[in-house]
Amino acid sequence: MIKMIVGLGNPGPEYVTTRHNAGFWLVDALAREAHATLRHESRYNGMVARARLYGEEVWLLQPQTYMNRSGISVVALANFYKILPDEILVAHDELDLPPGTVKLKLGGGSGGHNGLKDISAHLSTQQYWRLRVGIGHPRDALGESAKAAGARPDVANFVLKPPRREEQELIDTALERAMSIMPTVVKGELERAMMLLHRPA
Repeated sequence: MIKMIVGLGNPGPEYVTTRHNAGFWLVDALAREAHATLRHESRYNGMVARARLYGEEVWLLQPQTYMNRSGISVVALANFYKILPDEILVAHDELDLPPGTVKLKLGGGSGGHNGLKDISAHLSTQQYWRLRVGIGHPRDALGESAKAAGARPDVANFVLKPPRREEQELIDTALERAMSIMPTVVKGELERAMMLLHRPA
């Protein structure tokens, strides 16, 4: 059973449309679905809603600590309500998946994602669920000559910029696919949710 869905992002109007806020976008969609209002709760360092989703009670959370301190917010809410790591789903942007792709998995490394790194450190485990929303990688935009010259893509700059319009359309479609499996996710049928999400379109 998933009792808490966390969307990762950065607070503030300047970050609302940036790639790094893809997790926030999913939680916003879930809040709309549940007719729930995310409110700032200082004791959890986040925007929080207690939502009734698909017949189940689920906590929605958007940490307001900035990405690399997300774990502070996640562990505060999880500890207070005695939510176990494998009852947590973290939605986040994923550099290693192209726009339009969305994957669900349990555990694994951080892949260099500072939000996941901090959550794993605070929970003292990597065994929580992740919804990986593909945003693509800036290396894919480098020409062959730039790659041959050893040019390094600017990842930090890339994730803090809005997607191009065609990328945004693909990401929005991926988020719609993610929303379609959420009834299965919150009921705790995660293996079935993965099968539904990962099958060819």
